[in-house]
Amino acid sequence: MKAEQLAPIGAALARLLSPHAEVVLHDSATDEIAAIWNPLSGREPGDPSLLGELDELVATDDGVYGPYPKTLSDGRRLSSVSAVIRDDDGRPAYVLCVNVDRTAFEEASRLLAAFAAPVVGQPRVLFEHDWSEQLNELVAAYVRERGVPVDRLTKADRLELLGRLDAAGVLSQRRSVPAVARALRISRSALYQLLGQARKEPHGDLA
Repeated sequence: MKAEQLAPIGAALARLLSPHAEVVLHDSATDEIAAIWNPLSGREPGDPSLLGELDELVATDDGVYGPYPKTLSDGRRLSSVSAVIRDDDGRPAYVLCVNVDRTAFEEASRLLAAFAAPVVGQPRVLFEHDWSEQLNELVAAYVRERGVPVDRLTKADRLELLGRLDAAGVLSQRRSVPAVARALRISRSALYQLLGQARKEPHGDLA
C-alpha cells in the first residue's frame, strides 16, 4: 500500500471536519509525515513523525487508538484518534491521525452552560398578577409528568389538568379561557365542554 492510496481518505476527513481538524498521514518506515491536511500544528510533509516503536503498541480489535488529548504550542487542546494501517505481513505501514481542535466546542459548551446556569426567582411585585405564567408552569409540569406532548393528551388527561388549573384559580381570571384553550391546543367550545364535565356544573359564569 502506498501513501497515494490513502490520500483520498485523509482529504475526505479534513474536508468534512474543516476547519476544526488536522489530518496527518505518517509513514512508519521513514518516521516522517507523508501527507498533512489543514495543518493546525504547522507541520509539513517530510517533518519527523516521532512515532516511537509501533510494534510495542497494545493491540486493539480495529487498530484504532483514542480519543486521547494533545496540545498545540499555542495552548489549544486537541482530541486525537490514530489508526494504524498494516501491510500484508501485519507490520505497521502508516498511521493516520485526526486531531480535532476542541476550542470551538469548549466555547460553545461554556456558552450553553452559562444559559443553563441557575437564575434568581421572579420579582414577586412584578409578576404577582401574571396568571399566564402559572398557566404555563402547570401545563408544562403536567405534560412532563405524563411524558407526552399537549396535543397527545387524552380526554381524561385534559379533564384532570383542567381540574388543576381551576383549583389554582387560573380559570377564574378575566380572559383566561382563550389562553387556556391555546395552551391545551383545543377550541374554546371544546374547553367549555370539558370544563363543564370537570366542574359538574354549568359554565356560563366564565369570562
